[in-house]
Amino acid sequence: MANVNNTGVFVISLDFELFWGMWDVSTIEKYGANILGVKQAIPAMLNVFEKYNTEVTFATVGFLFAKNRNELLDSFPELKPDYTKENYDVYKNGLLNIGNDETDDAYHFGYSLLQQIKKGKHEIGTHTFSHYYCLEEGQSFNEFDADIKAAVKIAKEKDISISSIVFPRNQINENYLILLKNNGINCYRGNPTSWIYKPRKHSDENVFIRLCRSIDAYLPIFGYNTFVIKKDNEFPINVPGSRFLKPYNKKLKWLEKLKIKRILNEMTVAAKRNELYHLWWHPHNFGLNTAENIGGLEIILAHYKTLEKKYGFKNYTMKKAAEI
Repeated sequence: MANVNNTGVFVISLDFELFWGMWDVSTIEKYGANILGVKQAIPAMLNVFEKYNTEVTFATVGFLFAKNRNELLDSFPELKPDYTKENYDVYKNGLLNIGNDETDDAYHFGYSLLQQIKKGKHEIGTHTFSHYYCLEEGQSFNEFDADIKAAVKIAKEKDISISSIVFPRNQINENYLILLKNNGINCYRGNPTSWIYKPRKHSDENVFIRLCRSIDAYLPIFGYNTFVIKKDNEFPINVPGSRFLKPYNKKLKWLEKLKIKRILNEMTVAAKRNELYHLWWHPHNFGLNTAENIGGLEIILAHYKTLEKKYGFKNYTMKKAAEI
């Protein structure tokens, strides 16, 4: 399969979810500061992206397209996921204490942030409507279809056309890919090929797998995650993720340079091989230690500009990378 446009491609995607992506694994008491920090993190990221003339994809949970509680409730699909484990069900358990709108509940509403993103040249994709888990037991093909239809519908009401998707928890269900094409979604972020990144149920995650992924963020024990984008006439195009940008951690400050170097080296490999390098993270990862996280991002984007001049490395959104 030919390489994309005979040049390397640099893609960034952000899983924009606020507390809708964390409610079932953490609490506002434990993680709320990160969520509130998104108010500062997204404008800071937008400024840096503009500084380095970089376009990114904001894969946004459909709930965040709603301005207020009433609009959110009115946008729900009739068919909802029937997870075997009810603690995954946001409709039954995640909506109990939400406020009315962004002014009194910035954990669950972020319409003003969506508007800031929309003003730029960035792509707004979907992170499903309800942060839907495609590999968990109980949910079905038709329920996922209803979720995606709801995501596309509420985006269209805000004059946003959805072309790309990032699956929550990277739970890619290949049986569902045909639904994406039927709903106008042309590409998705796949997973790296190593077994440590294989799509799996949350219960199948374990300490050893997480440890391997953590080590791989600093040392190239599982190789360089660079790819050629392949076109498949049957399914939407896979724009595989290469690397999760781990947030700055004061306890691991001594490893920060190693983490950044790992990413820069992979980017260089992609540029030289005329392949794809796809970096991703969540805005709430930058909600704390925002200055340090932005500083690391600047190093990465400055390196991209160097590779652009030297090798013709190109930056695209997920949508544009799939269209090339």
